[in-house]
Amino acid sequence: MRKTIALATMVAILLLITACGNSGGGNASGGAQDGKTLRIAWWGSDARHEYTQKVIDLYKKQNPGVNIDIEYASFDDYWKKLAPQAAANQLPDIMQMDISYISQYAKNGQLEDLKPYIGSKIKLDDVSENVLSTGLIGGTQYGIPTGVNVLGYQYNPELLKKAGINEIPANWTWDDYKKMAMQAKAKGVYFDESMAADIFFNYFLRTKGHSLYNAEGTALGYEDDALFTEFFGTLAELIKEGAVPSQETLSQNKGILEESTVVKGTGIGTWQWSNQFVALQKVADRPMALAPMLGPDMEKGIYMQPSMYWSIASSSKSKDEAAKFIDFWVNNEEANKLIKGERGVPISSKIKESVTPDLTEAEKQVFDFVSEMEPKASPMSPPPPVGSAEVIATLADYVEQINFGQTTAAEAAPKFRADANAILSNNQP
Repeated sequence: MRKTIALATMVAILLLITACGNSGGGNASGGAQDGKTLRIAWWGSDARHEYTQKVIDLYKKQNPGVNIDIEYASFDDYWKKLAPQAAANQLPDIMQMDISYISQYAKNGQLEDLKPYIGSKIKLDDVSENVLSTGLIGGTQYGIPTGVNVLGYQYNPELLKKAGINEIPANWTWDDYKKMAMQAKAKGVYFDESMAADIFFNYFLRTKGHSLYNAEGTALGYEDDALFTEFFGTLAELIKEGAVPSQETLSQNKGILEESTVVKGTGIGTWQWSNQFVALQKVADRPMALAPMLGPDMEKGIYMQPSMYWSIASSSKSKDEAAKFIDFWVNNEEANKLIKGERGVPISSKIKESVTPDLTEAEKQVFDFVSEMEPKASPMSPPPPVGSAEVIATLADYVEQINFGQTTAAEAAPKFRADANAILSNNQP
């Protein structure tokens, strides 16, 4: 909850700050001046900082004469630093971009169109079109995915069997899920910890031929409020039945891996992105497995989502060198043996194959799962539009009210629609 509110706040700040700044190349200095110096910025953990520095050192070793200045921070601090840099037209040459922010920076003219570099500076011949297209906004390639993830159910097979469930069916449905959740409850364990509202509602909508936002980003992408009622009503009923932890417990434990029911051994599994599996298994310290999303029409719902993107500032004076570094990140085998899929499974099929022998068992499970899902996946919906962070925070508030029993899904559905569409209406051309 805190993260969604932070996102909404930062987007609002960004809108105010960038409105006062130059959004184009102008005369101000963005990145380096000599074409051989790069500023690179990213967010993440200490472990990410350490291996990224090693990748940068490797690049410099193979490209003598290139200087690279680094900037990194935690997720929230990263965007707080980037916003004033954008206003001053001083963005780093290469920036790590999140799916929640890339539309805003692209709209303000602060990101370079990467299409002219693809095929010449950035080789992407063995990258799936479905994956590459996730960096498109309005037909322009503003980001190259650092790696991809896919949604699924991550669970403890031993505890699943103790609950009287031998295995997860290959093509399971929502009815199967509800039946298993009640079966687990009867054995004194939770089947899961519910689902992140915006991510999994969007998945559910996609299986029905819709999406959370329309293609233009000016309104929600569905019109039938019965879809909202069905999805969130089902999740709320499982909480009411005690098959899923209470909303109070979910709110207290959110984002604290050590407090999750899976780690504590009181829950069978959790719904989340594939790149979160390795950390879960490490903390849980027991064999875990991955299962695909629920159907029917799972193939329509799932998609390859970038864990994040690399983007180039439109104000950069070192765009060719920046593009060359992104190519190095995507295609260099030695570099990817350092990265090991931490920013998502590599987008290059050749690189995926080459680094697999160096992976841990858990990392191999993730690579295999993503490889299995990739040919089944449908194209990703357009990146969340400007205002999406506020919409997500609003949705989370309504879902909490539903789960606490303060309102029903049917009552909340039209209210959420009105609030969300009011927020997104600011994107009207």
